[in-house]
Amino acid sequence: MDYALISLLFVSNALGFIFAAPCIHYLETRFGRARTYQLSLTLLALAYVAIICKPPFPVVVACFFLSGFGMAINLSLNNVFCVSLVNSTMSLGILHGAYGIGGTIGPLVATAMASHGVRWSYYYSVTLFFALFNIALSTWAYRGYETDIPDQLLTSPALEQTASHQANQADQPTKRQTLKLALRSKVTVLGALFIFAYQGAEVSIASWLVSFLISYRNGEAASVGYVSSGFWLGITLGRFLLSQPAAKFGEKRSVVALVACSAILQIVVWQVPNVIGNAVAISLVGLLLGPVYPCATSVFSKLLPRSIQMSSLSFISAMGSSGGAAAPFLTGLLAEKLGTVVLHPIVIILYVAMVVGWLCLPRIRKRTE
Repeated sequence: MDYALISLLFVSNALGFIFAAPCIHYLETRFGRARTYQLSLTLLALAYVAIICKPPFPVVVACFFLSGFGMAINLSLNNVFCVSLVNSTMSLGILHGAYGIGGTIGPLVATAMASHGVRWSYYYSVTLFFALFNIALSTWAYRGYETDIPDQLLTSPALEQTASHQANQADQPTKRQTLKLALRSKVTVLGALFIFAYQGAEVSIASWLVSFLISYRNGEAASVGYVSSGFWLGITLGRFLLSQPAAKFGEKRSVVALVACSAILQIVVWQVPNVIGNAVAISLVGLLLGPVYPCATSVFSKLLPRSIQMSSLSFISAMGSSGGAAAPFLTGLLAEKLGTVVLHPIVIILYVAMVVGWLCLPRIRKRTE
C-alpha cells in the first residue's frame, strides 16, 4: 500500500479549507446565510457525484479539495451560530456530536459494503444523499435569517444594512481589514495551533490505527476495521455527555485534564500488545477527546471580539483541517520507512502542542461589547 499517495487526499482536503477561510465572510455578506449554506452543500454534492463515477485518482484528489472548500464554509457558519447561543458549549457539543455520529456510522457502512464486494466509490452515494437533504434543510432553517435575528447579533456588513444603526455603516472595517485583524489576534494564532494539533491527532488516529493493529497486533482486517468506529463512537458520546459537565467544571481546566488523560491512554495503546485492550483504550481516548473541540471553540469565541469572530473561527477551522491533513500525511511518509508504529509518538507530540498552545491563551474576561 502506498501510504504517501493516499495521504494526498488529506492534503487536498486541507487546501480546500485553507482557500475557503478568507472567502467565508465575503460569501455570507454577499449572499446571506441560507444561500451560503446552499453553495457549500452544492460543492459537496458535486464532489460526491464525481467520486461515485470512479474517476482517475488525480480527479479524486481534486474532488477532495472541492469537498474541503464546502465543508469549511459549512463548519464556520455552524460554529459562529452556535457560539452566539446562550449555552454555547452544550450547543457546540451537540453540533460536533452529530459530526461524531457520522464518523461512527461511516466506517461501519464502508466496511460492510467492502466486505460484500461493493465498489468503494458507491459509498459516496450515502454522503451525496445527506448533502442533498441538507441543502433543503438549511434553506428552510435559515430562510429570512438576516431579518429575524436581534440587532446585537448582527456582525457582518450585509446584516448591518438591515439594522437600525445603518448610518454607522461607513465606520465598519472592510473585509480585508477584518481578516487582517483576525490574523493578528493572539487568540486566533494560538487557537489555530491548538486546533491544528487536535485535528491532526484525531484524524491520524482514525486513519492509521487500523493499519497499526493489523501490522503490530496481528489483527484481522475484517474485525479491527471496526475499531475506528469505536473511536468515533467515543468522540460522539464524549461530545454529547461530557461537554456540559466540562463547561461547569471550567473549559480551560477541563481541556488540560482531558488531553493529559488521552496522552496516558495513547501510551497504553502503544505499549500494551493486546488487540482488545487497544480497542478499549482508543475508544476511551475518543471519549476524552470528544468535548475538547466544543470547549475550545467556546473559549475562543469568548476571547474574540464579535467583529472578527467569523474570520477568526474560519481561519482556526482551516488550520484544523490542515492539521488533519499534515499529521496523517507525515504519519504515512514515516510509515513507509519505519512502520505505522510512528502513529503514537506523533500523536503524543501533538497532545503536548495542544497543552502548550492552550496554556498560553489569555484569561477569559467578561465581555463588555
